Amino acid sequence: MAYLLQQLINGVTLGAIYGLIALGYTMVYGVLGMINFAHGEIYMIGAFLSLIGFALLGTLGLPVAAVVIVVLLAAMMIAAAWGWSLERVAYRPLRGSPRLVPLISAIGMSIFLQNLVQLLQGARVKTLPPQINGGIILIHNAANNFNVSLSYTQILLWTVTAVLVAAFAWLIQKTPLGRAQRAVAQDAVMAEYLGINSNAVISTTFIIAAMLAAVAGTMVVLYYGVIDFYIGYLAGMKAFAAAVLGGIGSLPGALLGGLLIGLVESLWSAYFSIEYKDAAAFIILFLVLLIRPSGFFGRPAVEKV
Repeated sequence: MAYLLQQLINGVTLGAIYGLIALGYTMVYGVLGMINFAHGEIYMIGAFLSLIGFALLGTLGLPVAAVVIVVLLAAMMIAAAWGWSLERVAYRPLRGSPRLVPLISAIGMSIFLQNLVQLLQGARVKTLPPQINGGIILIHNAANNFNVSLSYTQILLWTVTAVLVAAFAWLIQKTPLGRAQRAVAQDAVMAEYLGINSNAVISTTFIIAAMLAAVAGTMVVLYYGVIDFYIGYLAGMKAFAAAVLGGIGSLPGALLGGLLIGLVESLWSAYFSIEYKDAAAFIILFLVLLIRPSGFFGRPAVEKV
């Protein structure tokens, strides 16, 4: 029972990372109706920026909390610039094209960013020593010397995820930007007639999605401490699966989908062959979509006439 509880804690932590990335997918899809397949690489860039930031600031003897805040904000700002550039280069010139064209463009940007980081940082795995040590022991099992623990890094990750999900749900539902996003998602041409700058709204959406990906990248560096130039591809695919599982376009659905995939991976790795944990996550996605093709919180697409 103690081992199961520990794996549930680990699964929720992994799911929170997937959920943060999936929020970016679902925000872009909600406005443009297209999937940004280069989003995983923005997450990867955020992770590398964070690792570089921790390596540089860690030599100055600053408090850990200050270092984490500075690195997180810097990674978000730089990733936001990448997200804005991605929209300008890969999407805006092709906005009137058939949907397959910007999809191919996004895949091309994904490959380009992977190779760019590989050239700049090398192909070897990069590691970072633990920045936040310690945690809370929830259950102490003296019989087999196994403790169920919740690390301070996990608490930080859960807290950041909860705050960001609440903040962006409020942004979408209660602010002028959120209303503009919903209007552009409904009908971009009519939104322009009503005085909404759809280009600015779409660019802002890409910026917000990139910032969320950068937060996930920072959290994965703090939690695992091991990254390489290829982490964006697989994590991006799983986060996309999470967004689809929860219902593409739904913010709560993206988080729920991420948590489910994280739990499936963690429990499968604990009780079955770890080599098949990725396959298990996608099999669950397949089975759920057989029953609910639009995902848990998704709505069936309605054709405009």
